[in-house]
Amino acid sequence: MRFSVFNSDAERREGLKTLLRQIDRQARFGEAQDWQQVERTLRRLQPDLLLIDWEDWMSPLDARTLLANHPGLPVAVLVDDISPAHVRAFVEKGVLGVIPRSTDPRVIVRALEMVLLGVHYIPAGALSFDAPTPSGKLVRPLNDARPLELVAPPKRPRLGGGLSPRQEQIMRCVHMGSTNKMIARALGISEGTVKIHLATIFQQLGAPNRAAAVAIYNGWLTAQLEVLRSGHNRIQRPARVTSNVTPLRQRKPRTFRYPLPANDTTGALPMAAEATTPYDIRRKLPERDDGAM
Repeated sequence: MRFSVFNSDAERREGLKTLLRQIDRQARFGEAQDWQQVERTLRRLQPDLLLIDWEDWMSPLDARTLLANHPGLPVAVLVDDISPAHVRAFVEKGVLGVIPRSTDPRVIVRALEMVLLGVHYIPAGALSFDAPTPSGKLVRPLNDARPLELVAPPKRPRLGGGLSPRQEQIMRCVHMGSTNKMIARALGISEGTVKIHLATIFQQLGAPNRAAAVAIYNGWLTAQLEVLRSGHNRIQRPARVTSNVTPLRQRKPRTFRYPLPANDTTGALPMAAEATTPYDIRRKLPERDDGAM
């Protein structure tokens, strides 16, 4: 499959590609930082899905022009504002999926799969129960005279408060499954610098590996860490007792010796015989008488 991601931040684009790889690990990607690059990428790549990480500087008019030039292209948008008017504006322009950024990553992947099938996906918070119907009546929740109130689930506390901004960026990339080489390419630093940052992060979080660091950073192991830090459920060490103590028996020296063979003594063994003539002194040969010849 072919996907195109649109955002001005390289780190955000890497995160979008990580999500899309859960749909197809062999997918091809096209990246864009502005609307002109999006237009060129769509003409060259012809992707199966365009995923836009919406930013404040983006114009809805540009989005309408883009969708008009590429009818039938499945488009999904990640947004912060999920008000009914904002979501309705996207749907009227032809966007199939309007996904809040606070959505669980697994739900985002399922929503993108729905968009690939041509199905609309909008958050429940964008549904206005006070909107008039064709009959002129207001739609209300059953057995409730008040509008439905959606409460976001509480976020888990993160334990990475002591990390620097650069280390926070690296941890977000690690959480999205990026390798050291991918992190270095996204942040514009060397791979060795990434390894140094990761070693410091592991030391600060007390994590032995990347998986544990991600779990601790996101607060998934908060309950387990509290148990470890509180001292409860620990094995009690034996306390020293001064009274009624039975001392251990001291080890006695061994008196047994193996019997010596017959005709053997306990004296020192003889060393190897030494040469009578030192090795560095050469034997003098008899002088040769040349006159006898």
